[in-house]
Amino acid sequence: MAGWAGWGAGPSGAGAAGGPSRGFLGVLAVVSAGAAAVLLRDRSHAGALVAGGAAAYFALRALGALGRRKGGR
Repeated sequence: MAGWAGWGAGPSGAGAAGGPSRGFLGVLAVVSAGAAAVLLRDRSHAGALVAGGAAAYFALRALGALGRRKGGR
């Protein structure tokens, strides 16, 4: 159990390396948009809404509109 203590919490936890890259977030945005399109085609409106929201979130993160700012708060 001691090996798990602190994992994911504080300055030395998960995410301390800066989080995902902009490229990775861009790929997630494209994949999520594709999933939304497929779900919409299959008439799964609730799933398409969730995937579309994820695509928008990842796109905003990739563009730097959401999340931590470098050198700022």
